[in-house]
Amino acid sequence: MLQHDAMKLTQRIEALSQLGKVLNGLSKEKLLDWADKAGNENRWFTQESVAMAISGISKMLKKDALTSWAEAYTLNSSVKRIGIVMAGNIPLVGFHDLLSVLISGNKAVIKLSSQDKVLMPLLTDLLISIEQTFEDQIEYVGKLEHIDAVIATGSDNSARYFKQYFGKQPHIIRKNRTSCAVLKGDETDEDIIALGKDIFSYFGLGCRNVSKLYVPKEYDFISFLDVLNAYKDIAFHSKWVNNYDYNKSIYLVNREPHLDTGFLLLKESSELVSPLAVLFYEVYTDTEALKSRLEINKDKIQCIIGSEANRLDCIPFGEGQYPEVLDYADGVDTLKFLTEI
Repeated sequence: MLQHDAMKLTQRIEALSQLGKVLNGLSKEKLLDWADKAGNENRWFTQESVAMAISGISKMLKKDALTSWAEAYTLNSSVKRIGIVMAGNIPLVGFHDLLSVLISGNKAVIKLSSQDKVLMPLLTDLLISIEQTFEDQIEYVGKLEHIDAVIATGSDNSARYFKQYFGKQPHIIRKNRTSCAVLKGDETDEDIIALGKDIFSYFGLGCRNVSKLYVPKEYDFISFLDVLNAYKDIAFHSKWVNNYDYNKSIYLVNREPHLDTGFLLLKESSELVSPLAVLFYEVYTDTEALKSRLEINKDKIQCIIGSEANRLDCIPFGEGQYPEVLDYADGVDTLKFLTEI
């Protein structure tokens, strides 16, 4: 890499790490203002959800981590226009794609989700106030045109549309994913409380949210649910409780066995993705057999939460919503993709 390119990369890293510090130090007034604006557009975006998303981004933007990440790749010297179709299921969910495009020196041409139109422009305005040259690297559009490649995130249905529309261009097209947790039965109350963050953060709407438990035979659900009662206040959110009431009525009418906490339903199922306000579970008897089952479903699983002691490649309880820069969505190396265009 030429020295002047390295300097440009150094400047980008410096600005992005400064952004992380600014986000980490956002005043309560500024955070409330951002959350109010986002919440007016999408009632799932509460102050707590917005604060958690911003906290996760600020942790991601550590200078040393950004430097070691970017320097592991040979970045292109020519600037490409990279279209980004952003999802809107949780606040600022498309940030890692934007970060990848910016750190690679390319231009981000962004199509925002109708569910999250407010937060990303506020964040990029903040970045541009730190480093003015980023203004030429960020463009918001209503329709993606004249692009060299595209990164698109959506549902399984929208992925088919993206494939048809962008199939002839270099692309990363992501589908639905979910996350699961593997329990051994010897978890502490602190472990279960931490797991609650993986279940309830963002109201379970993210691909890194746990929607399925794998539990040993004769697992003590009574103790588990007693501890999870710490999250009962989620029932005060009208959209959550609407989902809870709807799914409860279906299970009652169909006489389907389930457990009911008053704010969360647990149901045994072999399926991975549970409805909102429902947590699926499945019993396992052998860790190696479970490992094989998870491997079969790896294209549908974003991450596995659990203890290191269960001999699976797990993220610790409570850490699911804090990916690092190397934690690529769907396991596709975004920065490698950008270097090969």
